[in-house]
Amino acid sequence: MNDAPRTYDVIVIGAGPVGENLAERTQAAGLSTVVVERELVGGECSYWACMPSKALLRPVVARAEARRLPGLAQAVAGPLDAAAVLARRDEFTSHWSDDGQVEWLKSVGLDLVRGLGRLDGPRQVSVLTSGGETVQLTARHAVAVCTGTGAALPDLPGLDSVRPWTSREATSADTVPGRLVVVGGGVVAVEMATAWQALGSRVTMLVRGAGGLLPRMEPFAGEMVAEGLREAGVDLRFGVEVTAVTRSGGEDGELRITLSDDDELGADEILFATGRFPRTADLGLDSVGLTPGDWLAVDDHCQVTAVADGWLYAAGDVNHRALLTHQGKYQGRIAGAVIAARARGQQVEDASWGPYEATADNEAVPQVVFTDPEVASVGPTASEARAAGRRIKVVDYAIGQVAGASLFGDGYSGKARMLVDLDRGTLAGVTFVGPGVGELLHSATVAVAGEVPVARLWHAVPSYPTISEIWLRLLETYRDSPDED
Repeated sequence: MNDAPRTYDVIVIGAGPVGENLAERTQAAGLSTVVVERELVGGECSYWACMPSKALLRPVVARAEARRLPGLAQAVAGPLDAAAVLARRDEFTSHWSDDGQVEWLKSVGLDLVRGLGRLDGPRQVSVLTSGGETVQLTARHAVAVCTGTGAALPDLPGLDSVRPWTSREATSADTVPGRLVVVGGGVVAVEMATAWQALGSRVTMLVRGAGGLLPRMEPFAGEMVAEGLREAGVDLRFGVEVTAVTRSGGEDGELRITLSDDDELGADEILFATGRFPRTADLGLDSVGLTPGDWLAVDDHCQVTAVADGWLYAAGDVNHRALLTHQGKYQGRIAGAVIAARARGQQVEDASWGPYEATADNEAVPQVVFTDPEVASVGPTASEARAAGRRIKVVDYAIGQVAGASLFGDGYSGKARMLVDLDRGTLAGVTFVGPGVGELLHSATVAVAGEVPVARLWHAVPSYPTISEIWLRLLETYRDSPDED
């Protein structure tokens, strides 16, 4: 049975944070907007990524910081209450109920259609509901794809039969596995290894490459995180791959994991954190001349470049520009503003300011890794900047030498790196590693995105005694050291 066709100004496929931001912008601009969602309104971030993972990690990091403080260390010497941590995690996910998010959609005037949304030709979306009915939607102005990504699994025979964890299971599990193997060395891998080791698992990390953890960040970041994981008890192994996985004794039986070096591990669960794929395979891309399963390439307006007439947009992870929730929300706001402006007949192609171009996706992408120690970075690494032909000066400073760091407890271990573009006289990138550095990141992001001249940064006076005084020490080191190519 099919409902009568419905027409809206804008159709948004995907009700995660990206789709919500985009839809709110178009609705607020006076464009009738409908959101299509096949799972939970609120998306990956709310239920299986950002929020539950940080709820798991916050007690871990807070305890680690408390253990460094004389007078408090003895009080937190015992193990975490895993049941209490998991219960708090469940509260952060609203127990995997999206009632609150649905109410928010209604409060801002957005319609919701639940089901699998697929493109069905230009400006057409067909939604197959859970009841087997089909809802036909037509867009007057734009369709926006905000379907995000899924966790990629390696091509190992029989892997499905052993029920491996992906990021979803790692953030939503209701019991602590006795032994957990984590495959991968990126952000998900290090954060989940940090969380589950602290909650009581014996964690082994298997990293295919020999280059270390967090390969997209400055090398010292991965080295310091690796040191922290080892101190916590994680068994780190580099240069190895999983060649086979079997599970004996039924669904809850022991896992046997064979490695490329012929070693074998036993485990209760195995987490593969080995990459992401775009959720476009069942999106109907072939109906508009695109290839199902592909990433959707977009311009700085988040308009899909391979589709004529400018009606199709893609924001968030699905366009592969910057796989981070905050960048996706930023893109959603950009795309929403562009769609609204074009609907009013405005020309945005030449607008290089304000809300019409996603310029921050290029050189000012911030990211925090919530491990112990924490990692925060914005902009390219030194090697990336040099590979792009930029003439930079690398400025390093030990954060532990800043007076404010002593307030975090004994033996503060941290490092800051500032990249100065010698031709522009501005910052190209900044990386911080150490307790509490995530709250330093926005100042660095403003400096990089705003192209603040280094000469002006001298007049941004940091408060004493805080670790933000690291900015003064970096500037002094920059002044007193020779330039480099």
